[in-house]
Amino acid sequence: MYTLVQERPSDAPTIERLYDAAFGPGRFARTAERLREGNAPIADLCFIAEEDGALAGSVRFWPVMAGKTPGLMLGPLAVQPHRRRNGMGIALVQAGLARAAQAGVPFVCLVGDEPYYSRAGFGVAAVGRFQMPGPVDAHRLLVKDLNKQGAAAKGWVCAARGFADLAAFAPPTAQKQAANQ
Repeated sequence: MYTLVQERPSDAPTIERLYDAAFGPGRFARTAERLREGNAPIADLCFIAEEDGALAGSVRFWPVMAGKTPGLMLGPLAVQPHRRRNGMGIALVQAGLARAAQAGVPFVCLVGDEPYYSRAGFGVAAVGRFQMPGPVDAHRLLVKDLNKQGAAAKGWVCAARGFADLAAFAPPTAQKQAANQ
């Protein structure tokens, strides 16, 4: 049995080893990595799965912009090979998606396998909806719209370095109310 918890700074070295084992050194050459360079994941959405006292899986979400609409890019998602096939990966994704939806994040996109991520509600992005900073197989560019603003998002996807936490995704009136408290 595993438990999901928010990633802690002390987990970072183990997570990096997990990602290296899962994706190899070629992971840094992928298009999705262009959106992570110089960017920081949203800490409130980075989850790990622990099983038998060990880190068994990890997921991160990164702030991006699609045109003028802020959103998130999911990834990497990795689970220790001997712990796969028990729903851990999708559970990690769903934990982040639930928190993102509550915070008002418009959409989440990723580059991945549609049959796998469709279990969390992702589908292939409409042709031409998003343009990425490198080559991407159109059948692997997936999106999950979390609200009406997300459904209207389109354009070039780039890193959104000004979105350090979930509060940045709140509607402007909610941001003003929080500032006045």
